[in-house]
Amino acid sequence: MDVDDRTLESVKVTIVKTLGIEDRAATLNALTPLFGSMPELDSFAVVELVTTLEEQFGFEIDGNEITGEIFETVGSLTEFVSKKKASQ
Repeated sequence: MDVDDRTLESVKVTIVKTLGIEDRAATLNALTPLFGSMPELDSFAVVELVTTLEEQFGFEIDGNEITGEIFETVGSLTEFVSKKKASQ
């Protein structure tokens, strides 16, 4: 997994704020499981998280890009964000 620390921290902050899990913010790292492991991350929260990431990082995510692999861990989501940023 190739992610930079700044992007990882930004993605973690976005996840925490979007899901309202401030009480668990310190426990998140690149290996933290997301979809299916975090009850707050349901399909509606995925849409909200995607929208927030698009606004925060200034890119658009096509619906067919959203897969379970992207939301497997904090690190996999960060890697996706890094790739989207690099392709701008």
